[in-house]
Amino acid sequence: MFQRADERKRTMALENDTQAPDFELVNQFGERVQLSRFRGEKSVALVFFPLAFSGICSGELCELRDNLSLFEASGVEVVGISVDSRHTLRAWGEQEKYTFDLLADFWPHGAVAKEYGVFLEDKGFANRATFLIDPDGIIRASFITAPGEARSLEAYRAAIDELQPA
Repeated sequence: MFQRADERKRTMALENDTQAPDFELVNQFGERVQLSRFRGEKSVALVFFPLAFSGICSGELCELRDNLSLFEASGVEVVGISVDSRHTLRAWGEQEKYTFDLLADFWPHGAVAKEYGVFLEDKGFANRATFLIDPDGIIRASFITAPGEARSLEAYRAAIDELQPA
């Protein structure tokens, strides 16, 4: 089906209760990380962020670092993703003392962010978007903030609650 160029630029983020696309990217240490390796084991908080070393992104990920026990207590693995190179992510991760994986969606540029519908073509990076994926690989909660707006820890708490059986 033919789509006009302006229609192709508009993407929709994946919806809750749908299968999360599998992917494999390298982390800040050059190790390959595949989303499906967590299947059957634990839930994943997939945290897309625009760029390392930027103020809002640093603040957000430092808040996750400082509250990692919230995720660990619920069996949730935090994984950050940006279009930065693994070398940039490693330098940033060491500077900020992040203990979770930072994945480089570097090449093909933003391919995973595009699959999840959160790549901003006009900016060349991903929007701030979070997907909470259960151990079966299903997106159970998600949220995206407006450009320039940080995600709140309360949004993460609410999303983690969505993972808990009723």
